[in-house]
Amino acid sequence: MSKFNLRRVMLLACSVMSIGATAAPEYTFKLHHMLPPVSNAHTNFLQPWADKVEEESNGRIHIDIYPAMQLGGKPPQLFDQTRKGVVDITWTVGGYTPGRFPKATVFELPFMPLNARITSMALQEYAEKEMQDELKDVHLLAMHTHFPGSLHSRDKDIKSLEDLEDLKVRAPNKMMADAFGILGANTVFMPVPSMPSALSKGVIDVAALPFEVVKPLKIDELAPHHTEFKGDRGLYTQFFIFAMNNDSYAKLPADLKAVIDRNSGVHLAGFIGDAFDAYEVGARGDAVKRGNTFSTIEGAEYDRWKTKLAPVTEQWLKEMNDDGYDGQRLLDEAKELIKKYEDF
Repeated sequence: MSKFNLRRVMLLACSVMSIGATAAPEYTFKLHHMLPPVSNAHTNFLQPWADKVEEESNGRIHIDIYPAMQLGGKPPQLFDQTRKGVVDITWTVGGYTPGRFPKATVFELPFMPLNARITSMALQEYAEKEMQDELKDVHLLAMHTHFPGSLHSRDKDIKSLEDLEDLKVRAPNKMMADAFGILGANTVFMPVPSMPSALSKGVIDVAALPFEVVKPLKIDELAPHHTEFKGDRGLYTQFFIFAMNNDSYAKLPADLKAVIDRNSGVHLAGFIGDAFDAYEVGARGDAVKRGNTFSTIEGAEYDRWKTKLAPVTEQWLKEMNDDGYDGQRLLDEAKELIKKYEDF
């Protein structure tokens, strides 16, 4: 082959590669969630996940992310947006629709969680074993939890059980609503994005949250008194569902389904947990820098809280058994899986 012809072949090859590199994606998916783009979930989990899927698919999959409910609706509607195909992928809080995912609520019981990584991996394996009926209407990518939450108060330090009495406390889920009710608090349920306004107006006195949510919503400016729990388990956690529309997944060819599959499951749950654990440290540090006050529930006082809130678990077992589930088996399995990943 002459040098001239060789040069033409090389130029043609480069042209083809250039066209391939800039070609439009074969599949474009909409990912919808409730938090602002500066949030931990957006910057350290959802965006990196979308980037990784796009890279591993060689650009054949493209994911447009819409934070802060930009596509409409309210946070409790996100799961149904995926189920109905309004969007392709959503990330949401399972507890925003009480009663819909009863088996997962075992992870929301008082004093169940360890850190986010361990608890998330345990929850994902549990979901794969126990929750296929509850999740059959979507293609599950991962379930996970946040780092165990703390209490954040507007006006006073919370140092004992009695300090919550008669206060208006935002409960993140039914389990903690029951728990705060036992402590004599007036519980209020609301999605995370509503809390800054509620705190500033005095609709609530105390918010139960991890610090990774406190930071982007500037809760530490509105509730500068923080109470942390130091013992063998955290006070509580909340479960999240990251899911894809069944038809959106089904229409992918096998090689692109494999890309989604490689970026799903227990390993993804662990990745998300790591992101939440890491962000928690920095977010808490910001509250320290502000000069906020910190109280710690530990030792004998920690034991008092565990004893006082034990009826929440007893009631959960009764309700699960009444609904036809083997509550004790599910509770034992959740604890065993947390132990498994603690030693992982």
